[in-house]
Amino acid sequence: MGGFSIAAVAILIIVFVVAAAEAQGGATAVGNSTRCNIYQGKWMYDPKYPLYDPAKCPFLESREFDCQRNGRPDKYYLHFRWQPSACNLPRFNGREFLMRFRGKQIMFVGDSLSLNQWQSLTCMIHTALPQAPYVSKKIGGLSNFTFPEYKVSLLFSRNAFLVDIKSESIGRVLDLDSVEGSRELWEGMDVLIFNSWHWWLHVGRQQPWDVIQQGNVTYQNMNRLMAYQKALYTWARWVNSRVDTTKTKVIFQGVSPDHASGPKGSNCVGAKVPLHELSPQGTVHPAEVVLQRVLSGLRKEVYLLDITGLSQLRIDGHPSAYGIGGYKIPDCSHWCLPGLPDTWNQLLYTALLP
Repeated sequence: MGGFSIAAVAILIIVFVVAAAEAQGGATAVGNSTRCNIYQGKWMYDPKYPLYDPAKCPFLESREFDCQRNGRPDKYYLHFRWQPSACNLPRFNGREFLMRFRGKQIMFVGDSLSLNQWQSLTCMIHTALPQAPYVSKKIGGLSNFTFPEYKVSLLFSRNAFLVDIKSESIGRVLDLDSVEGSRELWEGMDVLIFNSWHWWLHVGRQQPWDVIQQGNVTYQNMNRLMAYQKALYTWARWVNSRVDTTKTKVIFQGVSPDHASGPKGSNCVGAKVPLHELSPQGTVHPAEVVLQRVLSGLRKEVYLLDITGLSQLRIDGHPSAYGIGGYKIPDCSHWCLPGLPDTWNQLLYTALLP
């Protein structure tokens, strides 16, 4: 598991779980005039779902996310709606979204799971207003999807670690102390939605760095959970020192779980329905525990889009054999579209409402 042992993860969970539990209590939102935790609830079958037809979203990256186009034979997974225990989520309204954010720039920053959510949001809005002109551009790792009539830009910046990777004489250096390579891009946004975790587990040829640097010391490797924490603290220092949260809404997406391995019944291959337990009030995912600890220490307001628990139930929502890897490398990390990321965006929509 990315170069660190199960025992090390267990130790870190014990260290961080108390602080995470203290940080968990503030995740409330308004629904039907009742304050409730929108992340506590259950999945319910709803024949009115999904929220859009992927065939009407021409820019959807079908090889990765359009499971129906890629041959998935079952459709039951498309018809589940997240139902909080104590309130109802407002139904997503694409026109209202564009009106509310007229003239604004909204940026997703992270790995391909941020891409998953960004693609979902662009499809949700486009299919709600199919006549609204749009412009889609991609330059390097930055994608910009704009609705000119509303002057709303939805951007995706591919940045898996948030901290910098620098090319130096010793090779590619993952600098745990610096966000200088990206912060100027972030600082111009009205809404920022960050995400990071899955690439911290990559090793071998999939690892995009050669050494890790902290201060004046370089390491050939480091406990990945500890490195993730150090990078998040660097990101948090940037938020505390550089971001005016009265002008820029900062959101961090909780860790998206995968179902690639585990006890019997926890592999996504062949799964057709969600798990049926109630969403847990907290989470024992080690990366989520670290994230909650870092966020709880911030002086500035950052909203946790706490999707981990409810996403753990959606074992049925992955591309599995109907993604890029096919049957040879089933994808139990990303999510089909339409699918779970649409719910993430409903929760984001709820969090952004006044």
